[in-house]
Amino acid sequence: MLERSAEAERAKLAGLAGEEYNLQWARWLKAAEAAQGAVTAHAEASGENRYELEQAVKRAVRHATEDPAE
Repeated sequence: MLERSAEAERAKLAGLAGEEYNLQWARWLKAAEAAQGAVTAHAEASGENRYELEQAVKRAVRHATEDPAE
């Protein structure tokens, strides 16, 4: 869910400029940092490779039937 939230915030950057872009970028960064933190914590707890786990999460989110940009 955190990765989906980050992707949704990233999608909102499209077409923005100036201060609106900067504010949205900050929202995306906060969401992305939360997703990264969760991936790191899970990888440490499970012993999984962090990079491989992150890539699996990104693939799952990007290939989900829900489009976060909609």
